[in-house]
Formats: sequence, structure tokens, C-alpha cells
Amino acid sequence: MEIAVKNIKGEDTGRTINLADDIYGIEPNDHAIYLDVKQYLANQRQGTHKSKERSEVAGSTKKIKRQKGTGTARAGSIKSPVFRGGGRVFGPRPRDYSFKLNKKLKKLARVSALAYKAKEENITVLENFDFEAAKTKSYIQLLQSLTLHDHSSLLVLGDSNPNVYLSARNLKNAQVTTADKLNTYDILKAKYLIISENALGKIEEILQRKTSAK
Repeated sequence: MEIAVKNIKGEDTGRTINLADDIYGIEPNDHAIYLDVKQYLANQRQGTHKSKERSEVAGSTKKIKRQKGTGTARAGSIKSPVFRGGGRVFGPRPRDYSFKLNKKLKKLARVSALAYKAKEENITVLENFDFEAAKTKSYIQLLQSLTLHDHSSLLVLGDSNPNVYLSARNLKNAQVTTADKLNTYDILKAKYLIISENALGKIEEILQRKTSAK
């Protein structure tokens, strides 16, 4: 699959680059994507939620009324969940929401997400660039040149670039990442994918690398 390479002004450079068919041309696996996104979101949860049960709330343990003859249900403690201020029944406790996925499945999910972007023709390849200083205005001009300023976008760089990252940090619909940190959730969250030339090779190297069996 051939795609034109553009510069930061949105102009064609006259060069084209081939996208690997075993990454961008496969039939996407929806279930793999679902599992990978589910794991990503689960890993974001802190799991620090906690409510007090009847043994943990403050209050007297004295029996609040006699057992029989009141015409109402028996009650042994003011900390009972049926009373206001009492403990909660089966309340949430701190827990770890993360779960394991096989490396091959996570790799398939990322490849599937990239294949969807390629099918939708929502991938732009950008020649390598840098900003002289960290300016939000510079990144806005870049998006305007590519006519992507009205859409959510994800820029994938080959290596970490502080000036580019800081320039995009304050923009709501713009995100910058590197090839080694690319994940399924970020790919799908963005409407358009912008990939720098040096990132393409690294993405292919990572996704085409054979996973060693343990």
C-alpha cells in the first residue's frame, strides 16, 4: 500500500512510501481490539474505592430497643445498614482491576487498529521535522496545513521530542506519542493518525518482531 509523504506545510514532497501489508492490510480482529482496550481502561483504574461496613462505622454497640413487644422488627445495633448512618452492605473494597493478556493478542490488536485506519484512509505520513521552540501556535499551524485542526489526531514520532510534545500538550484533540508507546486505545481514540517517516520503520520493527515463547 503506497501513501504520499507530506511536509509540515501539508504539501506533497513528491515521494511515496510503502505501508507493510502484514500490518496495514490485514483483516482486523475486533475481539482482540475489544480485549486490549478493556485491559487498557482497567489498568487506568486506581481501585482505591472504599466504603465502611457495619463493623467499621462509628456508633454504639448497645442494643437500641427490646427484642419483642415493640411492633417493629428486632434491631441489635445502630450501626445496622437499615438505619441512617449505618454501614453499607457489601460495599466496594480496594482491588486491582488489571488482568493479563498474551503479547501476541495485544500485538494483533494494535495491528488491527492500524489496519482500520488504513482502510478508512485516515493515515497521513509526515516527513521528519522539529520545532525550534515549544509553541502551541506551531502545532496548530501544522494541523491546519494538514486540514486536521477540526478533528482529533494522534501524532506518532520515532523518538521523544520535547518541543513537539509541549507544543501539542494544551490542545484538547491533539495527542503526541512515540512508536514504542503506541497502543490500541490511542489509535482508535483519534480520528486521524499522523505518522512521521522515522516512526514507520520502528512501528514495523516492533509489530513484525516475533514474540519469544516463555
